[in-house]
Amino acid sequence: MGEWDSKVKGIGRMIFEFCCQPFTVSQFRHSRIVFGLITITFACAAIPPISEQMIKCSFAAQRPVLMVLGDSLVAGHGLPQGGAFPEILGQMLRNDGFDVSVINAGVSGDTTAGGLARLDWSLTDNPDAAIIVLGGNDLLRGLDPSASFSNLDGIIKRLKARNIAVLLAGMQAPRNFGADYADEFDAVYPRLVSRHDVLFYPFFLDGVALQPMMNLADGMHPNQAGIRHIATKILPQVKRLLLKTVK
Repeated sequence: MGEWDSKVKGIGRMIFEFCCQPFTVSQFRHSRIVFGLITITFACAAIPPISEQMIKCSFAAQRPVLMVLGDSLVAGHGLPQGGAFPEILGQMLRNDGFDVSVINAGVSGDTTAGGLARLDWSLTDNPDAAIIVLGGNDLLRGLDPSASFSNLDGIIKRLKARNIAVLLAGMQAPRNFGADYADEFDAVYPRLVSRHDVLFYPFFLDGVALQPMMNLADGMHPNQAGIRHIATKILPQVKRLLLKTVK
């Protein structure tokens, strides 16, 4: 028996003992008020004390829209229909009781500049929350990290201006890019989090990068196992993100 069940049963025993006490005529009037208060207390005690329950109750009245803005890692490069990251993430959320509409706003080959340029078009579905997965192609092209910072900064500013909750998923530069470049690029994401106070998932490919069993033959894009691994690991942060959409 869990601690919470024990507390509820303890309250039940207290109520039972109270109800079994004889009431005098003078006490009877007040007993109705007391019974009402006890009923409320018992009802509240039966509610699981977790934020997820609050989210699910809120979602019953409104169905939030979650947009995933990104590149080929989001678009589903090389994966079967319905196997891209946003779709798998949406399935996991629904399996956990979160009725959320997840929008795949991934475009293969997109850089942070491309994501910023098409942001208005991506927002046509009026999302309540957004996950940003951009920067991988900036790395592959060796683009200036300061430009990546500026582009992502612009995206986050525009999302926050529309009261859209943000989860930033970071990328990490391989060490063979040179220590100076790698350190400068890796610092882009923590700087943005510090500036905008948004939720952060430090490395989108955590546990998948450089793992042959988790990637397609090109060694860069996650296969189905890799996508499920990513979705499972990021899921707690996504739930925190959705909590911010509860009105």
